Amino acid sequence: MANNKSALKRIEIAERNRVRNKTYNSAVKTLIKKYFAAVEDYARQPNPEALEAVKRSMSEAYSKIDKAVKRRVLHPNNGARKKARLAARLKKVSPEVNSSAEQAEASA
Repeated sequence: MANNKSALKRIEIAERNRVRNKTYNSAVKTLIKKYFAAVEDYARQPNPEALEAVKRSMSEAYSKIDKAVKRRVLHPNNGARKKARLAARLKKVSPEVNSSAEQAEASA
């Protein structure tokens, strides 16, 4: 156990940050799983509604990953890798969908 005030304070801060980081990591993992499920549904039954669900879940996952990177919960390279894996999964299922999404993102 810590013997001085500064060490005790660092323990409290570390615990506070650990809990905060855990919520972000958990949310990112959940949104990624939802995205992969949406992509699988789209692969089974390609229709406009399923594509909208994929795009919506991709947007939510990208947003949460970017927020985690901004708050330094994730390293920027880790966030970029997660986003690349999301895009690659969709591209594997439907190459023409991802190219239009990349063009829209590049123009924004």
